[in-house]
Amino acid sequence: MTIHIIPTLQDNYTYIVEVDDRAIIVDCGEAGPVIDFIKKNNINPSHILCTHHHGDHVDGLAALKKKYPDMQIYAPEKDIYRIPLADHGLKPDETISIDGIEIKCIETPGHTKNHLCFYLPELKSVFSGDALFSLGCGRLFEGDYEDLFYSMQKLKDLPDDTMIYCGHEYTKANCRFSLSVEPDNFRLLKKMKQVEELRANGQPTIPVSLGEEKSTNLFLLADSIEKIAQLRQLRDQF
Repeated sequence: MTIHIIPTLQDNYTYIVEVDDRAIIVDCGEAGPVIDFIKKNNINPSHILCTHHHGDHVDGLAALKKKYPDMQIYAPEKDIYRIPLADHGLKPDETISIDGIEIKCIETPGHTKNHLCFYLPELKSVFSGDALFSLGCGRLFEGDYEDLFYSMQKLKDLPDDTMIYCGHEYTKANCRFSLSVEPDNFRLLKKMKQVEELRANGQPTIPVSLGEEKSTNLFLLADSIEKIAQLRQLRDQF
């Protein structure tokens, strides 16, 4: 099994989990680059998982469904009405199996009220959409600070060797913000050098291990709702 990273739009990522002769797509805000990659690599997409309803994660669904009409689209059950192409609704915290892969649908409200992250134990990977980023978390559009705090706690409970595949390339900006809060944090200073080198070479900073994030991501380190609220407010103004 292989996970492919497809850059789309300005800074989004779509992911393709290739399993034998089939593939699962995670989020798609722009179909063109995804279809091109599928054609070039002779991939047979069978399913799409949608973390949430925002356009930069679902606007490519129509073109993909037209191109691959047998492909099944899965989305948060409570957001089906906002993702009309969805074939199946996913319940919060349920576990499903697609092409023999176990997928745990972790309820992570905050960025949106019904946001789901997809944890694949066999691949030691979580697709975190806009709930959790490297060194950051998603801006609150529908949820509140309590939602955000408890979503971070849920994700922290995953094994440290879990690799995080998030929805955007925000790591450099998040690192700059984190250093504005903790300018002498040696882990963050080291991380910034790594991130700058990767981006200078046109490489993604994703995936990143949860273990690393638990030592550097200020939002995962926040130990109270009040602390995470303070950080989120600072990040929104940064």
